[in-house]
Amino acid sequence: MSSGGPAATPRPVSGPAALTLGPADRMEAYRTMLLCRATDDRCISLQRQGRIGFYAPASGQEAAQVGSARALGKEDWVFPAYRELGVALTRGVPLQLLMNQLIGNSGDLCKGRQMPNHYGFREFRFVTASSPIGTQITQAVGAALAARHRKEPVVTITYFGDGATSSNDFHAGLNFAGVFHAPTIFFCQNNQWAISLPREKQTRSATLAEKAQAYGFPGVVVDGTDVEAVYQAVALARRRALMGEGPTMIEAQVYRFGPHSTSDDPRRYRMDSEVAQWKENDPIKRLKERLVAEGQLDDARDQRMVEAAHAEVSRALEAAEKLAPMEPGSFLDDVFAPPTPRLTEERAEFDLLVREGVVRP
Repeated sequence: MSSGGPAATPRPVSGPAALTLGPADRMEAYRTMLLCRATDDRCISLQRQGRIGFYAPASGQEAAQVGSARALGKEDWVFPAYRELGVALTRGVPLQLLMNQLIGNSGDLCKGRQMPNHYGFREFRFVTASSPIGTQITQAVGAALAARHRKEPVVTITYFGDGATSSNDFHAGLNFAGVFHAPTIFFCQNNQWAISLPREKQTRSATLAEKAQAYGFPGVVVDGTDVEAVYQAVALARRRALMGEGPTMIEAQVYRFGPHSTSDDPRRYRMDSEVAQWKENDPIKRLKERLVAEGQLDDARDQRMVEAAHAEVSRALEAAEKLAPMEPGSFLDDVFAPPTPRLTEERAEFDLLVREGVVRP
């Protein structure tokens, strides 16, 4: 493998061709954003009730997530952090599958082995999230280069927060992508707080996006509360990548309205006045105002859409809670293929404990 080298050969541009959202696309984006907010509201309540163990809300970041995901092709791969509910919904992940994972029932594709919010869906090319900060960044670059090696017209996009720009994997990933012209989009949701650390105490850079320039490719800042602006920025970055022009970093300026997670109390480190100021630019409110101005939405239809979103969440939750728990013996699945002799012995010993009533199925 040579160092540096020319840009990759251009590949066919598939997926969304337009650089702007049409009226029907904006309405669908609004529906998804409402569903994302309704899911957040319900899941925070569920965690407080002890019905799920953990939750990381995305409220305030819906436009950044939905707008960026709508600009991707179905063949593109997503490498998320643990807050990308809006991306998953836009990719077509059924809400019940997400609820199954949050609960950890027998319908959980991760078999209860991941924390809530750490889901993954191969069918939707949505890689399982991990808790360590920034590890998905280098993985996205490697996957992009592997796809290019196979001559597949694929772009990878990786999502991370402002705090991850101080991680080792951020700098390693951007440097490698720059050197080898990886078809990767680095999507930073700068929600102003890395848990309790404000952005101004993390770096002296005027923007986070400008960090990409040190690695030889563009970094752009976009208003993350404007779904159309986000869509356009990602669509342009995707086109660049597929034309062999290399990676792009996008810094979406957003704000998380709620806690970092349900383990966090943001009132201990930020002022209510700050939250109120950012809520003036609530991404859902902004898109609603545009749809009303265009004549696509009125108060009655909006109310029906809000109610439909909450009803969809209730149906998914009800269905998920009716499913049986994960079988206890499933922890022995997917360890080795084929199973080793020792693993076979352990399964037999476990089955005996179940038959004797020591372990309840």
